[in-house]
Amino acid sequence: MLTEQVRQDSIAGDLANASTPGYKPQVIGQSSFGDVLNAAGATGHALDLVGYGATIGKTAIDLTQGPLEQTGQPLDVALYGPGFFAVQTPNGKLYTRDGQLAVDGKGQLVTAIGDPVLGSDGKPISIGSHSGELEIANDGTVTAGTRKLGQLGVFSLSNPAKVGANNFTGTPGAKPLGTTVHQGSLEGSGVNPTTVMIDMIVSLRAYESSQKVVRAIDETLQKSIDTGGQVV
Repeated sequence: MLTEQVRQDSIAGDLANASTPGYKPQVIGQSSFGDVLNAAGATGHALDLVGYGATIGKTAIDLTQGPLEQTGQPLDVALYGPGFFAVQTPNGKLYTRDGQLAVDGKGQLVTAIGDPVLGSDGKPISIGSHSGELEIANDGTVTAGTRKLGQLGVFSLSNPAKVGANNFTGTPGAKPLGTTVHQGSLEGSGVNPTTVMIDMIVSLRAYESSQKVVRAIDETLQKSIDTGGQVV
């Protein structure tokens, strides 16, 4: 029941972000009691440390490329291929696939929540008052007319881990080969609402089944207590 609660929380988060650009769902793996028992035997762990049921196994992030959705907005950018944009947050440098950009009061490119977007040099990109004539090339170069204003940093990320809904930590590396930046588009969410709704129903049924088992055990124990002192 506890593992299904964790799974339900993950599914609820995915549904809430079904329309969030660049969102990547998290896959929750479960290990049955039999798997846990076999693993304990293989590693020589004492059986009294195994636990009493299924556990949360390995979790992973589904980084499958999402569909590119054209918006026509000059400050919307989408990544096609692996890689992440870098942003400077109050919690340090993080990475995201969300390309909904804006311009703050300082004339810097920022995310939808106001975090500065970093260039390939690791510094914020200042565009001043050129947002109306901004052009962003496939390699991330930002220009206004003939003036180069900077280049969006696109980085590979080893061992990515989610921070909040749409940011990641990890070890950054060079821009992945073949990854391109597309102005006027956003990468759609990686959540398929139909599939996620089915997963939610399956998880709910599993939770209810476990609940019935616990209730049946309680009733059996109570019956044993009630009849334990009777002489047959």
